[in-house]
Amino acid sequence: MKKISVRTKVLTGTVAAAALAAATLGAVSASAEATDTPSVAAAVKADTQNKNLAQTTGLTIAAATKAAQATLDAAAKAGQKVSVAVVDRDGVTRVLLKGDGAGPQSPESAVRKAFTAVSWNAPTSELAKRLAQAPNLKDIPGTLFLAGGAPVQSKGAPVAGIGVAGAPSGDLDEQFAQAGVEALGK
Repeated sequence: MKKISVRTKVLTGTVAAAALAAATLGAVSASAEATDTPSVAAAVKADTQNKNLAQTTGLTIAAATKAAQATLDAAAKAGQKVSVAVVDRDGVTRVLLKGDGAGPQSPESAVRKAFTAVSWNAPTSELAKRLAQAPNLKDIPGTLFLAGGAPVQSKGAPVAGIGVAGAPSGDLDEQFAQAGVEALGK
């Protein structure tokens, strides 16, 4: 029997490892290229009759952007530098625009006003009045009970909120937010 040198053993092992790696890579690549896997087809099929699923109504990103821009335009026309936020029904920010020259606190305030308006389906100026009867409302995280937030409704139900901050008064902020709501009806 012929004795195999260390060099030959190392070289043979390296070739074997390379062949195994190439085979594994080929198998992984082949499975990644499969287009008709059952899990993909099942994920794409939507069962609208399934009672375990909830369907919601919300603004498209295009509609949220349109409302935000209309809000900024109304503020600019009045000579005000504001920030505007549009949140969805769950209070998640969809659009946030900090107007040129708006104060550094205004983006966060706009988001919180929008969140508050959609959460209670009411303008934040009305909600601010409720603090007299329930002062602990202001302790709810993410809320801001100052005028400047307006709900967006579909069939009376809230689907979004628009919040504005940065004008010298909350009444002006809310007027600009309402301009955003009205732009959605056009």
